[in-house]
Amino acid sequence: MKKFLLTLFIVAGLTQTTNAQPDIPCEQKTWVVNVGSIEDHIDIYHSGHYLTNPREENAITWIVTDNQGVVIAQETLIDEDRFDFYHDIPTTQTMNISAELINETAEVACFVEDVLFWDPINSSGRWEFLYGNNPTTLGGQENQPLDITIKPTLIDGYFELISLESLNMTVYDKRGRSVKKRKIAAQTTRISMADMPSGIYFVQLSNDQNIFQTIKVVKK
Repeated sequence: MKKFLLTLFIVAGLTQTTNAQPDIPCEQKTWVVNVGSIEDHIDIYHSGHYLTNPREENAITWIVTDNQGVVIAQETLIDEDRFDFYHDIPTTQTMNISAELINETAEVACFVEDVLFWDPINSSGRWEFLYGNNPTTLGGQENQPLDITIKPTLIDGYFELISLESLNMTVYDKRGRSVKKRKIAAQTTRISMADMPSGIYFVQLSNDQNIFQTIKVVKK
């Protein structure tokens, strides 16, 4: 009998721990592309469904468009953490994608948007997020510590960096190795990437006050 009561106590404790979920900010409710994505099919997992209770009231609205704004896929899923769709967009182009998570009982409203591009890693390749899919609370503003602009972030041979102050720039490859380093003046500066192979790069910028910002660029 004592063993039975102890078992009930443990089960009850686990139930309470599971239900007593702390408030998880939108910034932690990320999404990832399934590593099994292929040219004409994409599967995405959204962790916000697992991190928001009650899960049966989670509604995630997904919208995918091409570069002309034409809808490729659109669906609102209830109590689902995955979204997959087929398409006919070639791997040389990109797609715009957004997800809006609403749970009225939990008073949660999270929105995230990004660009999907084909990353030709190894010989197989896969679809990836261009900007890192950082979710935000609806109505919030993204914090930009430096007044800079990099365009484009999906590049052929170069990108332009627009800054109102002098900056130090270091470009890293996806393995964390420094591949370029230079001082940037307060103007529009063209950075050549013609000598770099296709892939993902991280442009790290800092000013004299040691304020840093990192922006991801992708060379096709």
